[in-house]
Amino acid sequence: MRPALGALLACLLLVTGCSSLQGTGDKGFYTGDGGVNVVEAADRGDPVELTGKDLAGQPVDLADYRGKPVVVVVWGSWCGPCRAEAPDVVAAADQVGDAAQFVGINLRDPSTTTGQAFERRFDVPYPSVFSPDGKAMLQFQGTLGPNSIPSFVVLDDEGRVAASILGPLPSTRTLVDLVDDTAHEGAGASTGASADDSAGESDG
Repeated sequence: MRPALGALLACLLLVTGCSSLQGTGDKGFYTGDGGVNVVEAADRGDPVELTGKDLAGQPVDLADYRGKPVVVVVWGSWCGPCRAEAPDVVAAADQVGDAAQFVGINLRDPSTTTGQAFERRFDVPYPSVFSPDGKAMLQFQGTLGPNSIPSFVVLDDEGRVAASILGPLPSTRTLVDLVDDTAHEGAGASTGASADDSAGESDG
């Protein structure tokens, strides 16, 4: 009884959750159920640090996008669910516009050529870090498993994990709403600070 209970508790403590692993996908990767996990601001960890080169060989650094939400999209051209959801992901990026920055992580593709073909096919408007060895996923330990694809992480304006989706995108609206909530959260904090400052000045 005790070992079984311990295993269950350990499972519940994982952000991804044991129930989210539906099965083994291509190249030994796991596809989750698309469940959404939101992390309250007080419970967020350190900013995610990720640098690399995109599929055109240009440098990418998540720190350059601090000050607004960032959506990290984990994908591979060989991944069936990634291809199926690509139009919805692109639609979300288009709807969000300048309110957030989308950045992909291209996993396990044998060369940048295959990833670039994927980007052209679906008219992907954002850069993707090329990570054929999957090492880019190490920056998301505790949020995503190393073999989680497709998956999404929404970072707040400080670069901290605010929400994640393990598995195919449920809908365009799901991702847009997560970005909106995260963006408004930051705006609300700023507004609150301004209001407090104003009140302090009035009292003085």
